[in-house]
Amino acid sequence: MLPRRFLLALAPALLLAACGQGGDTPPDANRLSVAATAVPHAEILDFVRPELAAQGLQLDIRVFNDYVQPNLQVDQGQIDVNYFQTRPYLDEFNAARGTRLVPITGVHVEPLGAYSRRLRAIADIPSGATVAIPNEPSNGGRALLLLQKAGLIQLRDPRNPLSTLNDIAANPKQLHIRELEAATLPRVLGEVDLALINTNYALDAQLSPVRDALVIEDGNSPYVNLVVGRRGSEQDPRVRKLVEALRSPRVRDFIQRRYQGAVLPAF
Repeated sequence: MLPRRFLLALAPALLLAACGQGGDTPPDANRLSVAATAVPHAEILDFVRPELAAQGLQLDIRVFNDYVQPNLQVDQGQIDVNYFQTRPYLDEFNAARGTRLVPITGVHVEPLGAYSRRLRAIADIPSGATVAIPNEPSNGGRALLLLQKAGLIQLRDPRNPLSTLNDIAANPKQLHIRELEAATLPRVLGEVDLALINTNYALDAQLSPVRDALVIEDGNSPYVNLVVGRRGSEQDPRVRKLVEALRSPRVRDFIQRRYQGAVLPAF
């Protein structure tokens, strides 16, 4: 048995520990943390930051260069919400990771494009060319749909957004399709014949989707970029302020002016 004086000395520490285990820490009503990729998400968030600050809400923008940690950290409660992903990616992530993240609102579309340092037109792609696409299911399937649109491959199900390499029914040019992490695709552009790059990474690499893409999704793309959070986040007054700011006419004008068609408002 421990001495009484030792138990008395230990009591304050035990009390503090018990308090720390008694549920989630209440959120700071004056601060909202948002995980985002740099371009255009963090830039759009930075645009609305002064407006939110005037309403008494400080926006804590945390920039990531991958698509996994922003979801994991929101799911774990380390960050309030994120803004970087599409619904097909979110659905696949939840299914694969067992998370229960939910879409809150759509903000914009980033048309996926095919880029090359070696080719001037998509028709110039040679037989046996190497093509790089994102290595996760939603953007990989999206890239295959764009290759199909360009007439380079044929998929078994031409409308399946989660098609994989195994779903290619015809590949007449015998393209060598490599799956790589999405963030690395701009860096390997000089090493492959063609790379299919998400617009946020293309812009970050100083590529213009309107000018440089050999083929690109049109404005009817279903891949709207979302604000995402845990269940119930949509009722959080801080998140409501963010949604209202992001879907304002000012943001629509900013997106159209800043990105000149490389990013399209979805509202």
